Amino acid sequence: MEAGWKSILEGEFEQPYFHTLRDFLQQEKGMYRLYPSDKRIFAAFDLCPFEQTRVVILGQDPYHGPGQAHGLSFSVPAGVSPPPSLQNIFKELRADLGHEPPKHGNLESWARQGVLLLNSVLTVRHKSPGSHQNKGWESFTDAAIQKLSQHTRHRVFLLWGRFAQSKEALIDTDKHLVIKSAHPSPFSAHRGFLGSRPFSRANAYLQAHDEPPVNWELPREC
Repeated sequence: MEAGWKSILEGEFEQPYFHTLRDFLQQEKGMYRLYPSDKRIFAAFDLCPFEQTRVVILGQDPYHGPGQAHGLSFSVPAGVSPPPSLQNIFKELRADLGHEPPKHGNLESWARQGVLLLNSVLTVRHKSPGSHQNKGWESFTDAAIQKLSQHTRHRVFLLWGRFAQSKEALIDTDKHLVIKSAHPSPFSAHRGFLGSRPFSRANAYLQAHDEPPVNWELPREC
């Protein structure tokens, strides 16, 4: 894990819940295919160092199909078709900032600019959504959100959907901006995600507090 995050979260690795989680994952690996690969489990932290994190986009579970999950919420590797929620994110990006959707769904360029693309649960069993919920990952990622809130100022948290919004209690809203809307899923995007303008609102807040804005325009090819 990236050094800054590792330092901030080092106490979590020694907590009883994390030892239990590690044992659970070892058992799961012996019986099932898990996503993402071991080297990508902490990709959200590795690509977005603690000191550079400016925006958090919180997801729930990794994608559970072959080749989809690569450790970043809502993102898929190059060569994998963008899932429906990501297509709606791109639709809102075009409406908000005029950026045309790329030909891929890889959001690594956002992560490298300080956008923490964090799932609440960092692993999943093949074709079994939710299979690693309530096994300890939530305690770990909650700690990451809480520590980011405690140790920084003027960060933006994009909470899309009811699950993500339940994490607002971990955030000091006197120090940070929380932008809430419906989830970008096709089932809910038209109930408040589309038209919410999260990208321009995030940048306006960052710039108002002397932070550089995020270039949300993704490269056309990846």
